[in-house]
Amino acid sequence: MATTSSRALPRRAILLSGLAGLAVLLSRSVAGCSKNTAAVATAGDGTAADAGGETEMPYRAIARPALVSTIAAIGPLGEPDANGVRVPEGFTARIVARSNRPVVEGKSFEWHPMPDGGATFPTEDGGFIYVSNSELPFAGGVGAIRFDAAGKLVDAYRILEGTNVNCAGGPTPWNTWLSCEEVYRGQVYECDPWGEHAAIVRPALGTFKHEAAAVDPIAHRVYLTEDEPDGCFYRFVPAALGAHGFANLTAGTLEVAEVGADGAVTWHALPDPLFEGDVPTRAQIGAATRFDGGEGIWWHDGVVYFTTKGDDHVRAYDTRAARISVLYDARTATDPILTGVDNVTVSASGDVLVAEDGGDMQVVAILPSGELKPLVQLVGYEDSEITGPAFDPSGTRLYFSSQRGPKGGTTFEIQGPFHRPA
Repeated sequence: MATTSSRALPRRAILLSGLAGLAVLLSRSVAGCSKNTAAVATAGDGTAADAGGETEMPYRAIARPALVSTIAAIGPLGEPDANGVRVPEGFTARIVARSNRPVVEGKSFEWHPMPDGGATFPTEDGGFIYVSNSELPFAGGVGAIRFDAAGKLVDAYRILEGTNVNCAGGPTPWNTWLSCEEVYRGQVYECDPWGEHAAIVRPALGTFKHEAAAVDPIAHRVYLTEDEPDGCFYRFVPAALGAHGFANLTAGTLEVAEVGADGAVTWHALPDPLFEGDVPTRAQIGAATRFDGGEGIWWHDGVVYFTTKGDDHVRAYDTRAARISVLYDARTATDPILTGVDNVTVSASGDVLVAEDGGDMQVVAILPSGELKPLVQLVGYEDSEITGPAFDPSGTRLYFSSQRGPKGGTTFEIQGPFHRPA
């Protein structure tokens, strides 16, 4: 994710310079798709993708097993392995993909540069799919890796292309992926992890510098973060439910949060969520509360957790009480184990896993007790960030990427007792 601190300048300078090298990356990143049906969306201008007239993605009713987190019992990190990965005793690490290299032996599809936000989806055969955004300028999109029930890589392919700086996003309860463009006038694209249906742009989710999205499957709301120093916290209220029984993303009301001194939240409808006029979306409601660099977001058991990297906060929005509180503040922590807060995911029992952009290059769990527990660390991956943390359906495999740095974009799997069956 783009940082809102002074570190952003050299990073963006690197990304947007060297056009000859970038052209090579672009040409390689879109080559070798293993699925002819991979989604082809329009290039981030807010026009609808060619989805064959579809307005809703199909609902794949594939249940995940009930789990209980065992993260609280995990011990300290061990020494780095040959790939510079530190994990606790009883855990193993492997690399599953590298940027600009084939993912599956014997298949030509190459993993995208700058892997970012990600999620997993259970498949009908007992396996699962891990999807990952590409934060590459001008040719971002989304890649997917399919695993069988034993965790073996069996396929990899594109599910979105032709978009720009796809940063984070979020899974939906009907098993699709919302991919967010982190650019001025950015859009959200709904993608099919199976690559069988073309992606659909979702203008109703607003036009702004999108970071991530989280769907409340109970109250049928979509919460969104914005990566700007004066960004907002948004909520989409659908006009109707879809055929799958969840939020229909075609139409609804986009709202922005005003947070009172006591944490109480008032939601205000935006007059121009599509940013068709002259006033940017975040500036349309004067009372809106500003958040310094909104990053990862995740819904769990009625609470929406989200990070703001500009002030190193992890916040929790209680959807039932309509109140925001601070879960973690690195600036006031006596021992700031966690800094550079970015992508988030949540365990089955409410442990909030936060990936670091910089910091110690760790994934750190904030336990319900408030205790911080590092779960993995990358050593020798300077000038990078950890992105896309996601558990597989069994809860025993954690996927994430190192986005860039001396070793290039690298996607990892950590296997071990993060969860047990409920």
